[in-house]
Amino acid sequence: MSVKRQHYNETFKREAVKYVQEQTKSLEQIADDLNVNPATLRNWVGKYREFEHEPVNQWETLRQQSHLLDEQKREIDDLKEEIAILKKAMHIFSKEKN
Repeated sequence: MSVKRQHYNETFKREAVKYVQEQTKSLEQIADDLNVNPATLRNWVGKYREFEHEPVNQWETLRQQSHLLDEQKREIDDLKEEIAILKKAMHIFSKEKN
């Protein structure tokens, strides 16, 4: 007995790839949701992938965001230290001289 192969139109394939790019689920989970073989879906992604639909959580973007956060933390620490120094200076200069 032969198994009848499912055929999908071009629009479905493009929409499936767009869905993959917008989701945070794994490709296997999405393939299961769409009732498509994961290998088939992976092939579609390779063929129809459009970079404008890339999700925010790509590795390079995550690295850039992590780097930016580290810089901001350093800047916050520097500013906190400067504030502490200024508070001490204000305390010293605001004392009444006898």
